[in-house]
Amino acid sequence: MTARALIIGAPRSGSGKTSVTIGLLRAFQRRGIKVRGIKTGPDYIDPGFHEAATRLPGLNLDSWAMAPDLLRHLAMEHAADADLVLIESAMGLFDGIPGEPGRSGAASDLARLLGLPVLLVLDVSGQSQTAAAVACGFMHYDRDVRIAACILNRAGSERHRKLSGEAIEAIGLPVVGTVLRDPTLSLPERHLGLVQASELPEMDAHIDRLADTMERSLDLDAIYAAAGIFHMPTGSLDKALPPPGQRIALAQDAAFTFLYPHLKRQWRAMGAELLPFSPLADEAPPKDCDICWLPGGYPELYAGQLAAADTFKTGLAEFARDKPVHGECGGYMVLGETLEDADGVTHAMTGLLSHGTSFAKRKMNLGYRRVTLQAHCGLGDAGDMLRGHEFHYASVTSPGTDEPLAMIADGAGREIGPSGGRRGLVSGSFFHAIARD
Repeated sequence: MTARALIIGAPRSGSGKTSVTIGLLRAFQRRGIKVRGIKTGPDYIDPGFHEAATRLPGLNLDSWAMAPDLLRHLAMEHAADADLVLIESAMGLFDGIPGEPGRSGAASDLARLLGLPVLLVLDVSGQSQTAAAVACGFMHYDRDVRIAACILNRAGSERHRKLSGEAIEAIGLPVVGTVLRDPTLSLPERHLGLVQASELPEMDAHIDRLADTMERSLDLDAIYAAAGIFHMPTGSLDKALPPPGQRIALAQDAAFTFLYPHLKRQWRAMGAELLPFSPLADEAPPKDCDICWLPGGYPELYAGQLAAADTFKTGLAEFARDKPVHGECGGYMVLGETLEDADGVTHAMTGLLSHGTSFAKRKMNLGYRRVTLQAHCGLGDAGDMLRGHEFHYASVTSPGTDEPLAMIADGAGREIGPSGGRRGLVSGSFFHAIARD
């Protein structure tokens, strides 16, 4: 099967890309087209919405964290059984960090690498003909990034649509539809961005409303025709993060949700088994596993329940006596001695590491990270270098006495210092690993 693909980009965050993408995914699925979604950048939430819309697993592609060969491999693997792939850009289409060519983290890197056209979503609220100047800038900013068509979003009236649309088409860019302003199309948000699809009982009905709007408002045939064909050499998994064990006990419930889809898929493809268990249901990790992995999520929302989960805490401590345990972000918080919730209430966590964290004392930490491991752990061996990111509001209020897990630098290579902790076979940090450096 040869898939077509299109990158959905915009000038900035908040332009409506996610709602348009989710609506298009469901609208094309209704037509009997096998469609898959991809999100650019280190966003582990939107792939869940893509999966909810298509009922097929989503994927992240990040040009800073993933080497070009790994990007090619993952993209082709994802598209292998699809008719259409819609790739939703993070932030603005050209927004990334300075660095080596093609590895800025911007969606435009993928447009160049994969040779794919862009469908531009323009929020035209508060402007009319000026939207054509913005579109013109996108058309000519980078000769290697082709803007194929444009969607007008949040137009206020038919006259508004006419003024904006005619000005844009006059510069040679096709307008494939207009979505009128409608606050009910927005998705709910929380402190780490959008609420996850699994948390919304009415999500399927909301996606259907988005699809109804896209079917009414957009020319789906023109959008499908604007998509490009995947033509590229096969990539490789040389820079993929290998599975941390043959049988992986994976914490999985409302408190532990942030594990990248590509990691699950890679680990299974490399022969590993993932055995989920629920700390919130007071379940211990299966004893016959090789490693226990506590991913990120929202443990601060369930701190009291986790503190009372004696079977989980006892079972995890027993597991850690002779098998490795690793925690990322939220998992790292649960491995510490205490977690202070947003109300200032302090809860006892597992105490397998000696630090304490707080969500009451909020401080945003966001950005790409490059780490060098200081000892063998679930992420790899001492000296291994990995790429990933941090995104959290919790802070470490008590550093504890454990040895650091890694030395960490930002995306530009500036040293930040030691990160995380390790004690015996237990390790953790706020760092989300994406791929090997």
